Amino acid sequence: QVQLVESGGGLVQPGGSLRLSCAASGRFFSPYRMAWYRQAPGKQREFVASITSFGLITYADSVRGRFTISGDNAKNTVTVFVEMNSLKFEDTAVYYCSLDLRMRGGTEYWGQGTQVTVSS
Repeated sequence: QVQLVESGGGLVQPGGSLRLSCAASGRFFSPYRMAWYRQAPGKQREFVASITSFGLITYADSVRGRFTISGDNAKNTVTVFVEMNSLKFEDTAVYYCSLDLRMRGGTEYWGQGTQVTVSS
């Protein structure tokens, strides 16, 4: 059973920074893709950034240059981080982590979401 646990959300002023973490545990193997998505009130969920087990990194245009995604592999747990800098009001959303195993014919797993609020 795969589990994703997110942390690091909160309230921050415009121009500030936050770091989100997502720890994926359970039985899964490479190749895989871990990603962050976000959903603002009244809007559809949108892609933010992703990193694959072979090191390919992708960003949405709206966050490129401000957000940095990285990963860490430890025994039985893979953790992905997103460092968010120069935060804007429009970055306010619930941020979700996903573990995508469909490259191996598996499924995609989602975390519970963590709220990021950018407000003065």
